[in-house]
Amino acid sequence: MKTDYLIVGSGLSALTFGALMAHSGKTVQIIEAHEYAGGFGHTFTMAKKYKFNAQFHYVWDCGEGQTVNRVLKKLGLEKEVTFESYDPQGFDHMRMPEYAMDIPSDPEELIQRLSVLFPESSDRLRQFVNEVEQTGQGLKKLSPPLNPIELLKHPIEVFSTVQYLNSTLQDVFNKFQLPQAAQTLLALQWLDFLLPPNQLSFYAWVVLFRGYQAGAYYPTQHFEHVINSLVKVIESNGGQVLLNHEVTNFSVTDRTVTGVEAMNLLTHQTEEFVGDTVICNIDPKKAAKMIGEAQFSKAVRRKLDYEYSVSNYMAYCVVKDIDLRDYGFGKWNLFHTGHQNLNEAFAQMYDRHDFSNPSFAITTPTLLTDSSGDCPEDSQIVEFLTVANYDYFKQLQVRDRQAYKLKKQEIFDSILNVVEEKYIPNFREHLVFHITGSPTTNERFCWCPNGNSYGSSLTPRNMGLGRLNHETSLKQFYFCNASSGYPGFAPTIWTGALLYQRLSGDVILGDRPNPKSH
Repeated sequence: MKTDYLIVGSGLSALTFGALMAHSGKTVQIIEAHEYAGGFGHTFTMAKKYKFNAQFHYVWDCGEGQTVNRVLKKLGLEKEVTFESYDPQGFDHMRMPEYAMDIPSDPEELIQRLSVLFPESSDRLRQFVNEVEQTGQGLKKLSPPLNPIELLKHPIEVFSTVQYLNSTLQDVFNKFQLPQAAQTLLALQWLDFLLPPNQLSFYAWVVLFRGYQAGAYYPTQHFEHVINSLVKVIESNGGQVLLNHEVTNFSVTDRTVTGVEAMNLLTHQTEEFVGDTVICNIDPKKAAKMIGEAQFSKAVRRKLDYEYSVSNYMAYCVVKDIDLRDYGFGKWNLFHTGHQNLNEAFAQMYDRHDFSNPSFAITTPTLLTDSSGDCPEDSQIVEFLTVANYDYFKQLQVRDRQAYKLKKQEIFDSILNVVEEKYIPNFREHLVFHITGSPTTNERFCWCPNGNSYGSSLTPRNMGLGRLNHETSLKQFYFCNASSGYPGFAPTIWTGALLYQRLSGDVILGDRPNPKSH
């Protein structure tokens, strides 16, 4: 059967694109190697009663008129797929030696809280926060689809933004001479990027920081419902989502991609799939190797030369007969570091594999919504996230499985020691289930090369003008994933919707998923 759109991979950008095309009357077929749809957004079940989302924690750009809301409205899902707000007085709780601060939605309130902690630097802190606001507005004007008239109307924001094209977050901290502790409090959600300030693109930090300020959210019925709703749109409009099918080859004739060969992982039979247009949601670099890099233009080959993002370590836990709200948890995340300097914290864990003084995030999905379904009512889910080095874990796994398991357990114990000392004294007593995941777990279950969490690394080099987009230089073949758009929940939805808009001519997005100005 030949379809209008053959989509390889079922990550969130692919499901968004597929749902929009199916809803518009096109025939859509999605091929996915995993047993679950959703890529990093998939939900898995353990012990028959606990559900965990692979990588999504909190999201942004879901408010009225924002990207996610526009897409859901287009699909008729805005009443079916809803979101709960994090606490606007403190959606991220930052904790470090000698300092604690909750990040509020209002920039002026953020300036006030920082000024109380660092009164001698209040002017510089105000200048920094104002620069973040201005840069965010400029990024919005500079994002596709570009509107030249808007650029001419806002020269100050645009100029202010362009000057930071090659800047890291650390560069801008240094420019405004912020105190070290203030830098750490502002950048402590670094685990959202898995990069420290001296490597992270200032642009990437601004987009995400302002995005969450404009509204941090969690799906009312959890992430599984979001993924299932998109799959349902595709299937109810005659489309197909085929799981357990691994693409082994692309069919290319005269620089036109006509289809793929895929192995059914249950029967081990190879099948051929064809489409008028092929959409590639698998890693672009991996796809290019399968097709043959020489088939692509020099310009695209240059853009394909990106570094993969860093990977992560996850611990998915269930506690029983305890209410985490009694210990200061609620509709927010908690970020902890034992270091004054996050660049050093990163180097210790990522480069030296030393987790004796860990920096990590804590998220509590069952406290974010009243909707049950992820675990029994007498239990709560809590998850821990930190950075981890793929090469190190891969070598351990290949060389010595026992050492690999011990390292995962060592990190878990190190995190729980801090949790019991600083946040929940008797945590281990209430722990009834846990499972840990390393970078190689990411590679196995999310099919991401090198266990990468975000596609290409969010450094200035990868976030600049040479960033890959949907264009492949081959006919009837388009990239549609985090590396050819942007990573994260709202940005991948934007990536899929933008490609739909470009191929269909049906305009549903005004601009990039940058937050609205306050």
